[in-house]
Amino acid sequence: MSSNTMIANRWTLGRVTRLALLSFGALLFLSPYVFMLSTAGKAQSEIFTSALSLIPTNFYYIENFTKALARVPMGTLLLNGILVCAMILFFQVLVAIPCAYAMAKLKFRAARLMMVLVMLGLLVPIHATALPLYVGFNSLSLLNSYTALVAPFSISVFAIFMFLQFFRAMPDDLIHAARLDGMSELGIVARVIVPNAWPAVTAFSIFSVVAHWNDLYWPLVVITRQEYATPPLGLMYFRAAEAGDDYGALMAATMIITIPLVAAFLLAQKRFVEGITMTGLKG
Repeated sequence: MSSNTMIANRWTLGRVTRLALLSFGALLFLSPYVFMLSTAGKAQSEIFTSALSLIPTNFYYIENFTKALARVPMGTLLLNGILVCAMILFFQVLVAIPCAYAMAKLKFRAARLMMVLVMLGLLVPIHATALPLYVGFNSLSLLNSYTALVAPFSISVFAIFMFLQFFRAMPDDLIHAARLDGMSELGIVARVIVPNAWPAVTAFSIFSVVAHWNDLYWPLVVITRQEYATPPLGLMYFRAAEAGDDYGALMAATMIITIPLVAAFLLAQKRFVEGITMTGLKG
């Protein structure tokens, strides 16, 4: 087969169409970040000009980032975001792995009922339970605390469902061998299941961290003190300060908040794709 024929086969109409669609989708999803990066480097007068230019005429990145760091406690916001997301993820994984293992590998009467409850739990949004949760936290004097931010999300039915799919694909012989060696069920979870579940844990971690790092609704309900504010809520404080119309500095603050998520995803991209692929397998 000649080289020209190989090149022609490589660039078929279907392949070119798929590549064009993927490129368009990537451009569509990246456009807000490109606009944010562009606006973060512009002066206020340049942002509101009639001409649309992505490249700033005069670069104001240093000035805008300085304003963003000075007008809100950015370090506190980022630290709160890390603490809240880490605690939520820790409790979600701690609860979800044993539950998913029991439903996937153990036989008991309530297994089908638990599966139904998990599926129903996926249909209940946080907005439906916000009022009773708020009343409960207010009665316990737990508003404006890390407990109020973490407790409602410490059990994730999505995590249970995701790990359940992953554990079903694991061979039963591995579990039987561990039982023959005298391991208890908790020992199997700790020494057999968890070491083999890291792809699924990594994939779920990306979902969990992104969801709760970007969550504005629940912190807006339970937090009124700035020292407990998460990054999205901190942006509202930024707008409420004397810089409500300073969109260059606001975009700079938004960049500071989104960079950790982008970096975390790029570092865990391989494990994330592997985990998503393996959780789709059927045992």
